[in-house]
Amino acid sequence: MAASLAVAPTAARAQFAPHPPTRPPPDELTQPAPVSITVNARPIPSFDLRDRSRTRFGALAFRSGLILTSSFPGFGGLSSLRVDPKGRQFISASDKGTWITGRIVYGTAGEMTGLADVEAAPMLGQDGRPITTHGRFDTESIALDGSFVYVGIERVNRIMRFDFAKDFTRARGEDVETPPAVRRLPFNRGLEALVVVPPGRPLGGTLIAISERGLDAGRNIMAFLIGGPSPGQFAIRRTDNFDISDACLLPTTGDLLILERKFSLTGGIGIRIRRIAMTAVAPGALVDGPSIFDADLGQEIDNFEGLDAFVNNNGDVVVTLVSDDNFLLIQRTLLLQFTLVE
Repeated sequence: MAASLAVAPTAARAQFAPHPPTRPPPDELTQPAPVSITVNARPIPSFDLRDRSRTRFGALAFRSGLILTSSFPGFGGLSSLRVDPKGRQFISASDKGTWITGRIVYGTAGEMTGLADVEAAPMLGQDGRPITTHGRFDTESIALDGSFVYVGIERVNRIMRFDFAKDFTRARGEDVETPPAVRRLPFNRGLEALVVVPPGRPLGGTLIAISERGLDAGRNIMAFLIGGPSPGQFAIRRTDNFDISDACLLPTTGDLLILERKFSLTGGIGIRIRRIAMTAVAPGALVDGPSIFDADLGQEIDNFEGLDAFVNNNGDVVVTLVSDDNFLLIQRTLLLQFTLVE
C-alpha cells in the first residue's frame, strides 16, 4: 500500500514534465520498462458529417482531427490528456493504468498530422510494481503541477502523485490525502477530472477534483478543493443528464472548461463543453456556466474523456480533445483540435 501524502499541491510551475532519462537508475533496472509503440493516424478532414464546409461550432472552430490506431494491444482507452504550453508533448493515461506519452506532429498550416516518439509504460506504485497489481486500474484523470503528475483513479476513488523529474514514467506514485467524501463517491461514477490551479489565479495552488456523477443532496455534481488557500467542497450544477468526463483551465483567462457527455436510447449521444468562471469557485458554492460547444452523432464524435487547452505560436487558444475507445472495435480513438473564438 502506498504511503499517504498529507501535503497540498506545490505552486504550479511553467515547465512541462521532463523527457525520460537516457538510462534508468541501476536500482530500477528490474522494473517494467516503457515500450516504444507506433501509432497510425488518419486525418479527419471535417468535423460535421452533414455539412463538410462547416467549421464553426459554438465558440470553437474546427482546426484538424486524427483517427488513431495501433497494433500495440495496450493502446486505447485514453481517459485523460495534458499537453505542454505549445501543444506538442503530451501525457495521457489509459483506463487500465498505463501511461501513454509522446509528441503531436503538425503540418505547415498548423494541422495535426500524426504522433511521434510514443511510449507506453505501466503506472508504478510506491513498491515499484504496476498499480494494477494493487487493484488500481481505472485511471481517469490527470493534472500537472510542474514535474508532478496527479492521477485520479475511479472506482477506488484515490489520487496518486508521481514526480516525473524522477525517471519520467518510471516514477513511483504516492497516495495524496483527500477529504473523506472523495472515498465515498459512487462506484464507477467517482473521480473523473483533476486540475491544478497555477499561482496568481484565484485558488492558486489548489488541486480541483471533480466527480463524474457523484451527486449531492441537490442532485448536483460534487467537486473538491484540495490544498490551496481555501480547501473544501463545492458543486457543479448538473443539467440535461450530462456527466463530467474531464476539465482544464483556459491558459489566458483561467476559466474552468468542463467536458461533459450523455447517452440515452431516446436522446442518443451528446458532447458539450461548459465554461465556468474560476472566481465563482469557492467552498460551498454551486457553480454553473454556459455551454460553448455542443456536438452529437451528426459530427465526428466518440466517447470524449480528455480535454486540454494551450496557446499556439499565433496566439490562438487551441482546445484539444481525445476519446476513449474502451478497447472496443466499434469505438474509435479520436484526437481533435479547435480554436477558441472569443
